[in-house]
Amino acid sequence: MRFYINKAHLINNIDYPTRYQSENLLKSAGIVFAIILIFLLLFKPFGVYDPELRMHYFFICFLHALSPALILLVYFGGLNYIRKRKYQSENWTLFEEYLQIGVILLLAGLSSFFMRDLIYNNTNNWSWHYLWEEIRNCFVAGIFFYFFLRLSSFYFESKKGSPFVLQFIQLNIKSKTTDAASKLYVNTQVKQDNFSLDIDQLLFVKADGNYIELTKTNGNQITTEVKRISLTQFEAQITDYPNFFRCHRTYLVNMFKVEKVSGNSQGYLLSFHETTIKVPVSRKQIESFNNYYQQLRNKYIA
Repeated sequence: MRFYINKAHLINNIDYPTRYQSENLLKSAGIVFAIILIFLLLFKPFGVYDPELRMHYFFICFLHALSPALILLVYFGGLNYIRKRKYQSENWTLFEEYLQIGVILLLAGLSSFFMRDLIYNNTNNWSWHYLWEEIRNCFVAGIFFYFFLRLSSFYFESKKGSPFVLQFIQLNIKSKTTDAASKLYVNTQVKQDNFSLDIDQLLFVKADGNYIELTKTNGNQITTEVKRISLTQFEAQITDYPNFFRCHRTYLVNMFKVEKVSGNSQGYLLSFHETTIKVPVSRKQIESFNNYYQQLRNKYIA
């Protein structure tokens, strides 16, 4: 049977993982150090010949745990600096991630090899045999730890409703699939300020005191109109359109127009195809947003 690799999944852009970002890198390195140290102390995964040891086994485990943690810290610290100066972008792919992890495991294997004289009293420490053994052991253990940490991260992020776990698929549905017409006449407190609106063109609404800003799209042309009506009053008049969601105190978004979700448990950012403007989802609204999105998806796609 032919082995299949989903190449598109590997090369599609994803958001740069928070675990590698500078502000979280020390924490990630600390987690790697702690997990490896505990694992080595509890299980002794690779054969150890006690008469060859130059120091207590605890200190050997400490060094083997510290080495990859420091390499992770320094390597991604340097990578973040280069990316910030050269690319000015947070885009990332799974292929890049696997490649960088492979380089780190190789460096960790080389580090373990160079530490052999410090740890073991063996005349063959500098042999090709032990070079291959240290690199092989790092890849075997490293791949296990990497996927263990990724699964753990997936679990905890899913508990928080992270958009990196939420499989967001653009709804991309027009209002003709709903029970309401696309043309809407909006009543304001002042009759001469009443206006009509093509609801299909509306991306999002932003509150500005007793006014609202309507951001609309007509093809690739983005327009913004200011109307004298509060966001709460406007929201009360579009209840026939279930695709609009109050994602923030000052924002109302057309769920059918959202192309991408990014962010973390502190809040989401919603992106659109037609504009670079991002609409926030407040921390309090994350769970409601996730549930509302699933309801729309089940109703109009399933």
